[in-house]
Amino acid sequence: MDISTVVVEKPDDLNVVLGQAHFIKTVDDLFEALAGSSPHLRFGIAFCESSGPRLVRRAGNDPELVELAVRNASAIGAGHSFVVFLREGYPVNVLNQLKQVPEVCHVFCATANPVEVVVAETERGRGILGVVDGGAPLGVETDEDVAARRELLRAIGYKP
Repeated sequence: MDISTVVVEKPDDLNVVLGQAHFIKTVDDLFEALAGSSPHLRFGIAFCESSGPRLVRRAGNDPELVELAVRNASAIGAGHSFVVFLREGYPVNVLNQLKQVPEVCHVFCATANPVEVVVAETERGRGILGVVDGGAPLGVETDEDVAARRELLRAIGYKP
């Protein structure tokens, strides 16, 4: 078994959701879940088929994000994995809808942080072992940090 990492290629202003599912219609069902979540959400999806023609299936409403999802899914190359890029929306707004898609087995991460995917490769193929999502903590928040966190949540509309 070989273990390697794949750095997710993405601009800083995009969010990415990385997960695992199990059926060819995953890309269509993810599309419907995302399209139904907000008329403003821009997204691209890629899904690595694990059997049959083993294609990278793709969908979305933003061609740039679809292409980015395809490039990253191809680089990861793990069967049944999917990559979703989001613009004009946050994972917190769509994560439950994505997890409700019947064929979704697991979500590895949903983030705007830099992401590195830990991949194992055997004779059977490739699989995702996990992800490195952002950096390690540099300390514990102070009372001032708590106030700043709550103010940020108010500023972006998540707290009254």
